Amino acid sequence: GILTTLSQTNGKYKYDYATIPFLAEVFKLIVSSVFLWRERKKSPPPKMTTDWKSVRLFPIPSVIYLIHNNVQFATLMYVDTSTYQIMGNLKIVTTGILFRLFLKKKLSNLQWMAIVLLAVGTTTSQVKGCGEASCDSLFSAPIQGYMLGILSACLSALAGVYTEFLMKKNNDSLYWQNIQLYTFGSIFNMARLVVDDFRGGFEKGPWWQRLFNGYSITTWLVVLNLGSTGLLVSWLMKYADNIVKVYSTSMAMLLTMVLSVFLFSFKPTLQLFLGIIVCMMSLHMYFAPPHMLVDIPPAIKSDPESLVNVPVDRKTDS
Repeated sequence: GILTTLSQTNGKYKYDYATIPFLAEVFKLIVSSVFLWRERKKSPPPKMTTDWKSVRLFPIPSVIYLIHNNVQFATLMYVDTSTYQIMGNLKIVTTGILFRLFLKKKLSNLQWMAIVLLAVGTTTSQVKGCGEASCDSLFSAPIQGYMLGILSACLSALAGVYTEFLMKKNNDSLYWQNIQLYTFGSIFNMARLVVDDFRGGFEKGPWWQRLFNGYSITTWLVVLNLGSTGLLVSWLMKYADNIVKVYSTSMAMLLTMVLSVFLFSFKPTLQLFLGIIVCMMSLHMYFAPPHMLVDIPPAIKSDPESLVNVPVDRKTDS
């Protein structure tokens, strides 16, 4: 991939970038297997559908994520990282659209406004100050970069919505569903490593011999972070939905920016503060009950004792 090539040329990273998602998938598979093993010891045992008609659906999100990763690399050929990060917020809106179309979840007008506000808030927090060199780069990328960025946002939303459909289509154990999902994920990521070996002519040997080459504590923490995040997302897909995932991801990103101010002497910008305010407004608008957002006058109940009988003269036809 592009990131692997860059890391090898500048000497900043000594490892193969493609091994990280593979190890993260293996980590999630092992953890899910352990939890399923413990769950099967309980009574009654968890439900586990082994019908091929059900199992064959689980490779689909792995294929979508594989295509999405390649589109990401292709997008970075045309745009810089700042522009790509800002364009990535499109997946907030595309997730809401696919959430409505495929899962038939109806959203109110206020909730649609909240989703758009969330995209605006996260984008605002990422835009740098005017006058900086990177500020103009957002509008200087070729049209191919924007098209690939939109495609990347649609693929990310499609994979998330389809995964939620898989998790909720039956009452199977979450860990059994995870095992199916991460087994195919590991296979597809391993296939990518094999393809990279053939492309490179096995110059550095087969992938399993260099799997841990250049790994440090930081690299292992990245693998652990990716694996743990994936497991937590599976819980959200099973017991919540994609919109909750979008909000949790966006709020985590803003929290990371705030923590960077204290931990890494990151200089906060006006855009960051405005973005946080807009995102908090969006969060309240989406999840708050309607009566907290709109002043609805209380219904006036009529008191039967206060009613006044008004005589009505009836005219009879002569």
